[in-house]
Amino acid sequence: MGRRFSPLLQQQGWGRLRPQEVSSTNKYELMLMLNPAIEEGRQPEILDRLSKTVEKGKGKVAQVDDWGKRKLAYEIAGQSEGLYSVVTFTSEPETLAEVERVLRITDDVMRFQTVRLKD
Repeated sequence: MGRRFSPLLQQQGWGRLRPQEVSSTNKYELMLMLNPAIEEGRQPEILDRLSKTVEKGKGKVAQVDDWGKRKLAYEIAGQSEGLYSVVTFTSEPETLAEVERVLRITDDVMRFQTVRLKD
């Protein structure tokens, strides 16, 4: 037959793992491509906003790797080059969703791609 649990364990928030015991922090790598025609101080400003959003969501930015200007395989929005940056960070999925939402509404972001890294 099935297992029987104590009535105390069937209360909201109780069970094998309590909600506060479940950690869903993941490691992510985000590649960001910015419009090369942006103002000089705008790229650090976008990366700083990304870092602050991650830290606000109780995540941590491990590394920011600036690749500089690279030629694109095909034109995007009339641009043949892009400014690339790779950001490695740990966060919860909700924080990642907020980071991606902010990047989508930022005008100078041409493309971005996030992948979850194995632990």
